[in-house]
Amino acid sequence: MANIYDGAFRTILNDCRKLIIPVINEIFGETYTGEEEIQFFPNEHFIYQQDEADKERITDTNFTVFGKIPKKYHIECESSLPDGKIAIRLFEYDAQIALDEGEVTEETLTVTFPNTAVLYLRIYKKTPDRMKYVIITPGGTVQYDVPIMKVQKYSLDDIFEKRLLMLIPFYIFSHEKSFPEYNSNEQKLAELKVEYQEILERLDELEQQGVIGAFDKRTIIELSGDVIKEIAQKYENVQKGVGDIMGGALIETEARTILNQGKIQGINETKQLTALRMLKMGKLTIEEIAECSELSVAEVEQLAGLQTV
Repeated sequence: MANIYDGAFRTILNDCRKLIIPVINEIFGETYTGEEEIQFFPNEHFIYQQDEADKERITDTNFTVFGKIPKKYHIECESSLPDGKIAIRLFEYDAQIALDEGEVTEETLTVTFPNTAVLYLRIYKKTPDRMKYVIITPGGTVQYDVPIMKVQKYSLDDIFEKRLLMLIPFYIFSHEKSFPEYNSNEQKLAELKVEYQEILERLDELEQQGVIGAFDKRTIIELSGDVIKEIAQKYENVQKGVGDIMGGALIETEARTILNQGKIQGINETKQLTALRMLKMGKLTIEEIAECSELSVAEVEQLAGLQTV
């Protein structure tokens, strides 16, 4: 469902908010450094309707970047077929965002509309390169473009070179049309798995370089797994093949976090990681895991206890 993708987008934006800066630079041609303060505002807005109950609208994003000049942004994530309704919905959001923060001075209302854009996860023939608002008022006509970012047009090299890392959970959309082939062709599926292994390796490099933190990397991996699980639910081999890669990386990340926190001492790291993976899978008994990992039952029980902390 679309709300899975919306949820992933909101989560990575709110939990790893600095990752939005390169996306803003790409869409709007800004030159933010990534050191700017970002302030988020409530996503819930109520649209007044005459003779009807007010409608609640929930935006994907509503935030201000405090650069040399503070600028407000509103970005929506969309996976459905363009039908003209999204432009209406966007304008409703923008108008309400502007009105919520409007100022009245001596009976003069001043409202500021946000910089708005749409991230399209899927590309259709009807998907435009940009939308446009044309507002006809008694004082004149105002019009401006609403830019569109087509996620599928960005290659892995584009994503990493431009630091568009918050697009990684949605990279699988670029392969969606090939799912039937991947599901029935082991060689093609293997190629896709290699691509995702490359993603993990490049994320590791960025973490080692200090470009992203361990939490950012973990969030990207976790949300990538969630999106893959949803989009490939009709293709078991794809879901399992690629999903297991991301799931395994997530388990290893969790295991290393436990190790780095110093909660376990005196046990070989490789054996620990092996046991933690097996515990996460939940398919073997404590005794079987101890035998496979060459740890004692007590040591495996210790690891199992830490998983619940």
